Amino acid sequence: MESCPSVKNILLLDSEGKRIAVKYYSDDWPTNSAKEAFEKSAFTKTQKTNARTEAEITMLESTIIVYKFVQDLHFFVTGGEDENELILATVLNGFFDAVGILLRGNVDKTEALENLDLILLCIDEIVDGGIILETDADVIAGKVATHSMDPGAPLSEQTISQALATAREHFTKSLLG
Repeated sequence: MESCPSVKNILLLDSEGKRIAVKYYSDDWPTNSAKEAFEKSAFTKTQKTNARTEAEITMLESTIIVYKFVQDLHFFVTGGEDENELILATVLNGFFDAVGILLRGNVDKTEALENLDLILLCIDEIVDGGIILETDADVIAGKVATHSMDPGAPLSEQTISQALATAREHFTKSLLG
């Protein structure tokens, strides 16, 4: 019987291999030190490659790693050795592109750290408990923008959907009030 495709972890590391945002969905790394050791191994194995235009694929400790770099950020999605690399690459590209949309094209370590909440929400919209929920970057970014919406922000700084939601909220209050 075929099982549902799953992800072991999603990692966003800086150019030195240090954590920016990570999420684990597998018990393969039971301790924080085991997780950090895996991150260091994955970073070391991939840092000499040029994965800036297309996602690259490698194996490490019977884990498939799909990765891509931009500026000083390294994006990783991993799965079991039996997972389909194309599905993992689709997850990676969805994550990569959604982060690009949310950071308005300024994809670097400083922007990532300043918008860490958006990146963590982004990861949560893509995968839940290892199960892939969404891979379309526009859908992911839209859901994250809706979650992180500040209803008190001026309408000029909101997206159309956020502005409509704010208007709907004010209209409902005026009817009930």
